[in-house]
Amino acid sequence: MHDDRSVTEHRLRRVLKERIKPAVHSRPVPLTVERWEVPGEPVPVAEGLAATYGPCAIGDAWGPAWGTTWFKVTGTVPAEWAGRTVEAVLDLGFDRMMPGFQCEGLVHRSDGGEVKALNPYNDWVRVADRAAGGEQVEWYVEAASNPVLVDHTATSEGDRLTSGDQPLYRLARMDLTVFETEVWELVQDLEVLYDLMVQLDTADARRYEILRAVEAALDAVDLGDVAGTAAAARSCLVGVLAAPAHASAHRISAVGHAHIDSAWLWPLRETVRKVSRTSSNMVNLMDEHPEFVFAMSQAQQLDWIKTYRPELFERVKKKIADGQFVPVGGMWVESDTNMVGGEAMARQFLYGKKFFLDEFGIETLGAWLPDSFGYTAAMPQIVRLSGSKWFLTQKICWSQVNTFPHHTFWWEGIDGTRVFTHFPPVDTYNSDLGGAQLAHAARNYREKGRGTRSLTPFGWGDGGGGPTREHLARAKRQRDLEGSPRVEIERPDAFFEKARAEYPDAPVWAGELYLELHRGTYTSQAKTKQGNRHSESLLREAELWAATAAVKVPGYGYPYEDLERIWKTVLLHQFHDILPGSSIAWVHREARETYRALREELRGITLAAQQALAGEGTEELVFNCAPHARRGIPAGGAGHPAEAGHPVTVEERHGGGHVLANGRLLVEIDGRGLVVSAYDLEARRESVAPGAAANLLQIHPDFPNMWDAWDVDAFYRNKVTDLVQLDALEVAESGPASVTVRVTRSFGRSKAVQSLTLRAGAKTLDIVTDVDWHETEKFLKAAFPLDVKADRTASETQFGHVYRATHTNTSWEAAKFEICAHRWIHAEEPGWGVALLNESTYGHDVTRDMRADGGQTTTIRLSLLRAPRYPDPETDQGSHTLRYSLAPGAGIGDAVREGHALNLPERVVPGAGPVAPLVAVDDDAVVVEAVKLAEDRGGDVIVRLYESRGGRATATLTADFPLTAAAESDLLERPLEGGAVGSPAPDGTVALTLRPFQILTIRLRR
Repeated sequence: MHDDRSVTEHRLRRVLKERIKPAVHSRPVPLTVERWEVPGEPVPVAEGLAATYGPCAIGDAWGPAWGTTWFKVTGTVPAEWAGRTVEAVLDLGFDRMMPGFQCEGLVHRSDGGEVKALNPYNDWVRVADRAAGGEQVEWYVEAASNPVLVDHTATSEGDRLTSGDQPLYRLARMDLTVFETEVWELVQDLEVLYDLMVQLDTADARRYEILRAVEAALDAVDLGDVAGTAAAARSCLVGVLAAPAHASAHRISAVGHAHIDSAWLWPLRETVRKVSRTSSNMVNLMDEHPEFVFAMSQAQQLDWIKTYRPELFERVKKKIADGQFVPVGGMWVESDTNMVGGEAMARQFLYGKKFFLDEFGIETLGAWLPDSFGYTAAMPQIVRLSGSKWFLTQKICWSQVNTFPHHTFWWEGIDGTRVFTHFPPVDTYNSDLGGAQLAHAARNYREKGRGTRSLTPFGWGDGGGGPTREHLARAKRQRDLEGSPRVEIERPDAFFEKARAEYPDAPVWAGELYLELHRGTYTSQAKTKQGNRHSESLLREAELWAATAAVKVPGYGYPYEDLERIWKTVLLHQFHDILPGSSIAWVHREARETYRALREELRGITLAAQQALAGEGTEELVFNCAPHARRGIPAGGAGHPAEAGHPVTVEERHGGGHVLANGRLLVEIDGRGLVVSAYDLEARRESVAPGAAANLLQIHPDFPNMWDAWDVDAFYRNKVTDLVQLDALEVAESGPASVTVRVTRSFGRSKAVQSLTLRAGAKTLDIVTDVDWHETEKFLKAAFPLDVKADRTASETQFGHVYRATHTNTSWEAAKFEICAHRWIHAEEPGWGVALLNESTYGHDVTRDMRADGGQTTTIRLSLLRAPRYPDPETDQGSHTLRYSLAPGAGIGDAVREGHALNLPERVVPGAGPVAPLVAVDDDAVVVEAVKLAEDRGGDVIVRLYESRGGRATATLTADFPLTAAAESDLLERPLEGGAVGSPAPDGTVALTLRPFQILTIRLRR
């Protein structure tokens, strides 16, 4: 037989595109269209309905960037359509090459109720399943003219303050039509078979069976009367569609999903509308398809629906009760996990799961994070302590270098906790359920021979409107189809139950899930990152002092509502395109404004509590919020600081510069303003490598291959400029308590002023770098070459630290050329080490070199600032204040203590006398992370603590109030079955035993 595959396949593609698909909606009758341009920001629905509308025609331009246009659409169903299915096609001017990222609409009835959304692949609205003829149509379309910002070029369109006012779209079509059901079904048949056919091997007989059936169907179609011949064409396909799948066919659990970034190439206010549009589509689709299941993560997004679209929320609640609309994930948002602090990550689950429980009575059982840019090794323990059982991610398939070896596995965290994890082999969280993607999932699945199933999230996200009826048609046809994986629509929990049951001994991956991409997100948008870190620290302060005052001061009211609202705002801004710095200018401008407002509010809450605790008086009381005593003031207490000890001295350095000393450290700053010695006087060790200089600012070109704000590519290191040109070097402050040397440098169009301070009694050199930054596509680093032979460094992460190699023996290690650390990073030889602490910096890199003298230089660099131009062309431009410290001689415990001290400054308040800590722990290895009152408002005190050094710890917790009970709780403050915390002793103390990096949440009944 001659090979005519390509001819038939080409014929199918053309006939489908040019004849059959256009025949799905027949007999178009134009609708009457009027319009109203909203002046400014979106308005409530009632205002849109009541507006005065003007004339509008097909082809008219509409919608400037970020504008809203309301279209009033009216018409009458022709009498001759009686008995027919009638739909309107409302095309706002969609670009059919993209499922989202452009204009969108939400159709309302005249009473304001939502009908459904309009999206590029979902632009129809059902008028009648079986028309009577003469029905009146009156709809109001709230259309958003969001600019298309996906081309990765610098643009001013990313903020309404700088965007243009020219219309971006042209109205393409507004028609009543007859929906030809049989033609639509034929389209689904042919698309499924074509997609399957081209995935089959050319030697597979099944491919030719499908080819001949398709050929017969095309012969049966009269291109002049598609609707009249569609049934005959479909009859030719019955046999090939009925052939069952192979017994060993891969099994796919298809889960409807619409991944909606809570902000990215659009502002938060637009996400509120995107969520409503998609959810309206979903409840409509559920009405028509009771088998359809849709999973929605991010409690914040459902809370937006509750707040702004209460009618839609009631419909969603009903579908949740019916089991079709499935809340998943258990987090407030799909957050970043690299940079989010430990307590904030706990609150993501607390407030996320609490919302689902309070609103729907549902306990979510998994963590759903398909798109975050890597996953902390602390996550397994946090997930399990939230009461969740499984974890799902997708993003790891984006790694540039190494292919992750598993799709179903046990993920082990830093403390040893394991969580059952799935990484869908379909390699997308927006599947179209087409043959190519399903075949890829089956071929790609790495657990063959042990496991048989994987999960596939399907649907158009980010404003694409979610799953469509076409997706469900594909799932139905591929439920049991020869040559295809078996597809079953089901809930995520059902998949995880089956996967775990068939593969309980899945392999183990220990440690972080590092994404070998998007490493620049540890640094981009420094003020957003600084706002996050400061907010986390201020919340710790506010809760500690408010809880202490609520217990100790009669009449003081704990600010439950304010703290919960602030926490949820901070959690929202930890979304994986806000905190990482990869959103448009509008998002980060608003984030900076939000963080400023939160800072003032939290300082007010803290001050009010401290004043209540201090009482009336004129003594200067120092409040210590850190988890360790400092200057004689206990952790969580207030009092008078002890004498600092040896005074600080400053002398001129031979050859230029200055020498600072305090009896513990001796620091030499040379004539270039660089630290050439940081000598540990107690250990008699030098921390700066011979011939090198620390606190060296370095600048690199920074133009990655694609994702500007997201990526730094390894080749940035190929060119570096040391910033040694000096404008000024001076002793700015000098006294027995501290000495500060100020260094000023200019470079490019920017300027840096650094203040290096040594304090009495301290074993840290504190550095404040003020940068007026006006570079473009540059990367600013601060280098600290250390005389330490270290094969690995420790970087703080949530509730502990993670070790990473300094060498590049394998491609896995070499790929980690930029890493994330929280408050500190530490390098050591046995018995002596150095920590580099920071107040708001996350990006770091570590390299090692062997010197001619045989020693090793381990260079740790802080990533201070970047200047990418997409999606925000003004990223990081302007003034920044960055604080970090060098701690020679520090062990891990010192790094933990000093990192907290740097991030939790002392507060001075006048008062009557010292304040005893509300709770105290007698082992410095056990860090108190949070002290608060319980969420149920019953007055119990919640204490969250963890073992911080990676070893076992025993400690005694002492409460400064009478205790009736103490119990270990989960992150939702519920009793933890089999908890290790016993009843209080007669003296009110509680004995604690912790394994390495264990998190304990203790509920104290008073």
